[in-house]
Amino acid sequence: MTAQLPLMLVPAGAVEIGEVACLVEDEAGGRVFIRGELVFAWNAGDELGRRLAAVQLVAIKGARAVRVAAGFGVNTETLRRWDNAMSQAGVVALVPGKRGPKGPSRLSHEVVADIRARRLGGASLRAIARAVGVSEASVRRALPAVKQPGNQEVVDGDHGDACGDEGTGEAAAVDLPVLPPAADRSGERAAARWGQLTHAEPVFAPAARVPLAGLLLAIPALEATGLLDCATEVFGRLRNGFYGLDTVLVEGVLRALAGEPRAEGSTRIDPAALGRVLGLDRAPEVKTIRRKITALAATGRADELLAAMAATHIARLDKSNPNLTAVFYLDGHVRAYQGGRKVAKTHLFRLKFPAPATVETWVSDAAGDPVLVVMAQPGASLAMELRRLLPDLRRAVGDDRRVLVGFDRGGWSPALFAHMGTQGFDVLTWRKGSAENVDPDLFTDVMYVDETGRTHAWRVADTTVDLPIDDDDQMFTMRQVSLIVANNKTGRQEHGQAASTRQIHILTTRGDLPVEQVIYRMGSRWRQENYFRYARMHFDLDSHDAQATTDDDPARLVPNPAKKKAHKQVLAARARYDRALAATDAALLEAVSPPPGETALITNTDHDALTADLRATGADLDTAQTAHRGVPARLPLGQVNPGQQVLDVQTKLITHAIRIAAFNTATTLARAIRVHTGYARANDEAHALVRQTLTGSGDIDPREGTLTVRLDPLPTTRATTAIAELCEHLTATQTLYPGTDLILRYEVKTRP
Repeated sequence: MTAQLPLMLVPAGAVEIGEVACLVEDEAGGRVFIRGELVFAWNAGDELGRRLAAVQLVAIKGARAVRVAAGFGVNTETLRRWDNAMSQAGVVALVPGKRGPKGPSRLSHEVVADIRARRLGGASLRAIARAVGVSEASVRRALPAVKQPGNQEVVDGDHGDACGDEGTGEAAAVDLPVLPPAADRSGERAAARWGQLTHAEPVFAPAARVPLAGLLLAIPALEATGLLDCATEVFGRLRNGFYGLDTVLVEGVLRALAGEPRAEGSTRIDPAALGRVLGLDRAPEVKTIRRKITALAATGRADELLAAMAATHIARLDKSNPNLTAVFYLDGHVRAYQGGRKVAKTHLFRLKFPAPATVETWVSDAAGDPVLVVMAQPGASLAMELRRLLPDLRRAVGDDRRVLVGFDRGGWSPALFAHMGTQGFDVLTWRKGSAENVDPDLFTDVMYVDETGRTHAWRVADTTVDLPIDDDDQMFTMRQVSLIVANNKTGRQEHGQAASTRQIHILTTRGDLPVEQVIYRMGSRWRQENYFRYARMHFDLDSHDAQATTDDDPARLVPNPAKKKAHKQVLAARARYDRALAATDAALLEAVSPPPGETALITNTDHDALTADLRATGADLDTAQTAHRGVPARLPLGQVNPGQQVLDVQTKLITHAIRIAAFNTATTLARAIRVHTGYARANDEAHALVRQTLTGSGDIDPREGTLTVRLDPLPTTRATTAIAELCEHLTATQTLYPGTDLILRYEVKTRP
């Protein structure tokens, strides 16, 4: 006979809290049933009986603690606390304690007067609470109430917080509607359709639990990048429409910070949620974003925007850290192309073979933050781009100070080094090619402590070296800093398998820079590589934001492929000549070296026979060299590769400007966490904490000329505390939301 489990009888309106238990709560009280039988009951308002039922239901194993906690509307920690209290002190421990202050109020007349005086002086609520020794909720209660529209009284400095203080130090609850409908903008949209609206102004409505409210933390750092001001200066404004220039750029930056840097990413973000952060009813769609960016690209002034942003970036560095202003790193970045257009091929270092691609030249500051980017000509070397970029760097710096420019071996050119010296630029690069080792007796030990407190130790020799810069034996003298480092595979091949160390050499024209600074600055060039890697991962650095192409300049001179073939023929002819020369020398030596006691006579005929191959290969070599000299080194592109195209430059530069601003914004926030908070793992987790916070939710409360952003707590207490300290720092900047007169003010709730 098959055994059948007993059927569970569930009363009407019951909530199942386990396999056999259910809970019924109504206006009369509550009841717990197990397999349809009543086991616990309590009257309405009997909190003791309710808690006792929850604890005993777990004790008799009528349901799991997780299901019981969910059914009774508490968390498992609260249920565990009830069980421990009853185990220690009996049922009486489950009696709810009286809420509210447990002792006399600390808000004496003197304390209230002190709080109000500090608030009038501009101090933040958190700063006042720390100085006076009370909670922030107590500070809010001590501040006078002001009248708001609708005869609603709000505590001064609170803007919507309830005024209770239960003595726990937690911020009071915010009396805001949860995600109310956005402000009606249908009239403005209708005007925009007829071209009667220049742009829609941001209008914020009070709302609680707003998704992506954390993105508003980026506004002060975004303003510091100069993107909005520079764009207004360069482009003026967009044609009449609902979304203006500032809105398009702010949306692009915030969307990139939310993890969707491409226009197509707007389909993966709730337009209403992002619209609330922008002060609109909804964010623009993909087609609108593309149309606006295309309109900006059609002006052909994207390079002016980047140049203006570079000047703003350098001016900001000059104010904050003048010592780092005149240090830049340059490097090329190859962006592969997988489409079907006829695009020039370039060697891809990561893939180890040539493929269709475009090359960009990036300029970064001493910290590795991007400053400027330009599109390199197809096939141009880094040395050629360096020479072309020097005037742009000088305009960005704005004066005649000497600038230290660091780059890798791709820019190696002694003639370029000499030219940079005459233009007021100092060189910092690795020595390329084989070089003689420096005398080991010249090496000394040096120590250096960087800005993070990390100590570096090197064994260094400081010498000079002369480099030839032309065919006339002209020499250019540079400072050479040599390091002893661990050997690698290449070093073992050059110096023998037994060698455990090798020497590497740094060249510079800065003679006043301490040797340890030279080494550290050269090693810091890897920060630019770190940017490339980070931007590929988080900002789609290599994405193609436009598929449009234009014809390349057919008159542009490019290397002639026939020249390379002719050169290979010269090399082959020279190799044959060298082999024939060696064979002829051996034959002549044998002919003039008879055995002992014998004589040898070599006639002209014999000599001609012995040297026939040599003369033939020599003639071939002369023919190959003559043919090589007759082939032009460069030809117009139209003859070499007709129909070649280049990818759209202006659109990509504008999207680069937006992503540069987004990266620098995130980096500024990460540095603020390291500098202005006590977050213990800031050096390792600052960027991750920023990404987590920017996509968090919170309340938006516009009142009395301020836009208060009250963020929900983060999962951990240490992260919440760090973001609260960051909010104090950002609030002190007194930043206005773009396009409004609202001063941004940031807070963090201490409970959801």
